[in-house]
Order: sequence, then C-alpha cells, then structure tokens
Amino acid sequence: MANLLAIVGRPNVGKSTLFNRLTKSRRAIVSGEAGTTRDRQYGKCEWNGREFSVVDTGGWVVNSDDIFEEEIRKQVILATEEADLVLFLVDVMNGVTDWDQDVAQILRRSKLPVILVANKTDNNDMQYYAAEFYSLGLGEPFCISAATGSGTGDLLDVIVSRLKTDEIDDMEDGTPRFAVVGRPNVGKSSIINAFVGEDRNIVTEIAGTTRDSIYTKYDKFGFDFYLVDTAGIRRKNKVSEDLEFYSVMRSIRAIENSDVCILMLDATRGIEAQDMNIFQLIQKNNKSLVVVVNKWDLVEDKSQKAINTFESAIRNRMAPFVDFPIIFASALTKQRIFKVLETAKQVYLNRTMKIGTSKLNEVMLPLIEMTPPPSVKGKYIKIKYVSQIPNTQIPSFVFYANLPQYVKEPYKRFLENKLRENWTLTGTPINVFIRQK
Repeated sequence: MANLLAIVGRPNVGKSTLFNRLTKSRRAIVSGEAGTTRDRQYGKCEWNGREFSVVDTGGWVVNSDDIFEEEIRKQVILATEEADLVLFLVDVMNGVTDWDQDVAQILRRSKLPVILVANKTDNNDMQYYAAEFYSLGLGEPFCISAATGSGTGDLLDVIVSRLKTDEIDDMEDGTPRFAVVGRPNVGKSSIINAFVGEDRNIVTEIAGTTRDSIYTKYDKFGFDFYLVDTAGIRRKNKVSEDLEFYSVMRSIRAIENSDVCILMLDATRGIEAQDMNIFQLIQKNNKSLVVVVNKWDLVEDKSQKAINTFESAIRNRMAPFVDFPIIFASALTKQRIFKVLETAKQVYLNRTMKIGTSKLNEVMLPLIEMTPPPSVKGKYIKIKYVSQIPNTQIPSFVFYANLPQYVKEPYKRFLENKLRENWTLTGTPINVFIRQK
C-alpha cells in the first residue's frame, strides 16, 4: 500500500508551492490570489529511496466567509480520513489565525500523525515568529520556505521517518487485480454487481455512495482475479462532501493497488475534466487501461459512425497514449459486460508479455536500419542490439546504442510504436530505454 500525504491549510499559505517542490513539478498554479487551486493536485514524491503520493487540497469556491470556512473544514476532514500523514501548513507572516485554530482542533481529534509546517520563514529572524504556533497544540513548528526550498530537505527526512513502512499486501499470490474507477455516479458499483451477479455493493442513485476500497475475488467462467472497487458504503449525510476531491483521493488508492484499471465513462456526458484527472493518475502509476463507456443503452444514435466519433474523441483527449481498448457497455442491461472482463484479462496478459531476445532483434533491427535515429551535430547514432528487461512491472525494453544521449523523445516514441505494431501490447504502457552498448 503506497503512503498518502495530504497538505492542508487555509488559502494562500503556500500549499501549491510546497506541492510543486515536493513533486518536482510545476503543475499547481501558484498565484498571490487566495483560492487559486481549483483542482486537486496529485503527484508522486521520492526521497531517500522511499516513494509516496502527495495530495494538495485546494479548490474551494469563495462565495461568503461562512461557505469558505465550511469548505476548508470539509477538505481537512476528508484529508484526515484518507491520508496516512498530514502536513498542516501555516504562514509565519500572518501568525495564528482563527482558521488555523479550527483546523488544528480537527487535526488533534483525528489521532493522525500531523507535521506542523511554518512556511515563508525566509530568514533566521522569522524563525522566532514561528514560536507562537506552539499554541496550536500540534508540537514543534517546522520552519521552511517553500518558495526558496530552505528547510525542505530536512522536512522530507521527517516525513519519510513518520510514514508507515509499506505494508506487503495479503494478496501477493500473483492473481491479477482489476480496479473499477471513474467519477461519481458513472456506474462503478452497478458494473461490479453485474460482474458478480449479486448486489454486493449498495447501489443508490446518489453519487458517491461508495466508501472504502473493497476487494472481490472473482473466479467464475474461467476467470480468476480480484476486483478492486473504489468502494464501500458511505452514509447518506456524507454525500454533501466535496465529491470530486473524494473520488480522486479514493481512486489514488484503488489505482495504486491494481494491475489493470477499468475506467468508466458516462455515455450521456462524454469525457469530462475529471475523467482526465483519473486517466492521468492511471498513467502516472503505469497501470494498464480498459475504457468502458457505460450507459450505452441510453444513447439514441448507436450507429457505427457515432461509435467512431466517440472513440476518436476519447483517444484525442488521452493522446499520446492511444493504444487501449474501448468498450461500449451497459451495466443496467448487462450489455457487453462479459466482454469487459475478457478484455481486461487480455490486457493483463499483454502487460506480462515476455518477448524472446532473438525475435526482438530479428524484427526491430531491420526497422531501425530503415529508419535510423536522426544524426546530431554530424554524429551518426547506431543501435546494435535490443532486449527486454526481465521482472519489470510493465514491459520494458533496452536499446543499446553508441550515443544514447542523442536519442530524443520522438524517436523513442517511434520505437514504441513499432513494438506495438509487431506485438500485442494493447492497453498497457511500455518503457523504452536507450543505453550505452
């Protein structure tokens, strides 16, 4: 189980800046205006050989102070329910505010490990101001500057020491795991019930009824796998929570614990921003993909032309990764439900495919000779040999070249496309490495 770290705090304390620094990205938009973070940012952080996931809570809508305050509380409560460790960010410049005290109270009750981080400590004199944060009752404030990076290395040391060691899952028996993911109310529980043939998950019309990731062992009709539902049962009064944030936090867990993700889309709504967020999570975690367009029974125009239009719209949004199966199904009428399982099984086999070295060289070397890598600064690049790396999570191939540093991304994509043309690798990501021969 990968560890999940949530960054919480009131607006404009520097959560996005810290998120960008931890994940070595610039994905979160940083501006001086409060409430800029609309979407939830999710990323991976690696430090001293330990990898963990980071979620930057944000995205509340500013109408009035009351709603603002209420939204912050919801975010914090959600983060404490889902995360393994919380970074509570406060601002040295502003000192302790009423909001900080409210958030601190929630965190103290949660019994979750919390690291109190005093941001914007840009010089030594500012550290003395941090002392007032002891009053929050969350221990010693950790002084950093997310903008300059000062203190973040020490903070990461503390984070890694406070995170639980990665638990080895009970299900390391080599049985494939299929996760059913998608935004709220797209029909995830319905399709699992259709697979299993019983109302194992409570299915209601209210979006976001599911709560914990549930594993269901499935061994009928010649299949044998675990279904990972982003699931569990959620009390009705919780449904008012911020569902977008909820489904992303839930999906992180299910995706990280699976081999193949069955991404559900709603045929009546097309592909939306949140579907893309979940697709990006799948890609970031190197998981294989089957796209299921659910509620196909509700679509009037089922002509081949309509299907083709829908398919190309999906692939265009998800490019450059376009080699994945798309199935038009209905959990309600059980149309093509069996096909979804067959396809997921095939994609898993593609993911675990082993290709012999002699066969790889026999096919790939003539193709490379016909279209060699473009020469750089008058130097010719020669690729002499190719092999598959054994025991990797996804199919990974090494091409040995005399000048690997000059082989650029477009050519790697060309090699990937040629591998896909010659072997069935549909639905699974692959790695292409160029190394010194």
